Amino acid sequence: MLTHPSSGAGSAGRRTPDRLLDAAEKLMRTVGLARTTTKAIAKEAGCSEAALYKHFANKEELFVRVLTERLPTKIGPLLAELTADPGERDVLTCLRELATQASLFYADAMPMAASLFAEPKLLERHRAGLRELGLGPHKVVEVLTRYFETERTRGRIRADADPRAAAALLLGACFQRAFFLHFSGEETVQPVADFAPAVARTTWEAVRP
Repeated sequence: MLTHPSSGAGSAGRRTPDRLLDAAEKLMRTVGLARTTTKAIAKEAGCSEAALYKHFANKEELFVRVLTERLPTKIGPLLAELTADPGERDVLTCLRELATQASLFYADAMPMAASLFAEPKLLERHRAGLRELGLGPHKVVEVLTRYFETERTRGRIRADADPRAAAALLLGACFQRAFFLHFSGEETVQPVADFAPAVARTTWEAVRP
């Protein structure tokens, strides 16, 4: 399953922020981010647009909250955990977990954001909104780069390894898989269970001591 809608019956008694997140997720999945306006989100949630702005700065904050709180993937928490302390897990195991979660995340998030690229003005507005929040899709590369830097300091990858290039190698492959999945169909990509270990192993071979 690529989508996991959380909106629907049973949401009437939920807190306003939760109802707004439910509505934003439903609309982003069904009509795309470009056509998901704050007015439409408020209407779907059964509240006023003014109420939306009491809880969220803008539509971009809602989008980020949907990505971090509503998608069934754990790439954010996993990256935070590994960057703080990889623990006793070996690097290859960490990379396998990261590749799995990144593959699932991009596959789920890409359809929601893709519609923005057909609307240059909306894309620029979305970019500006994320910039105000200090966020953006490049942030995951920065965090994974810090993980590789930590592993280099610990001596668990080569001293001359390029952390940013290693992060781009792993995440770029996962992003490309999601693009092929949605553009060309499921039959054109490996299952995540096969793909993620292969990408992790290839990345590990490039940085191992």
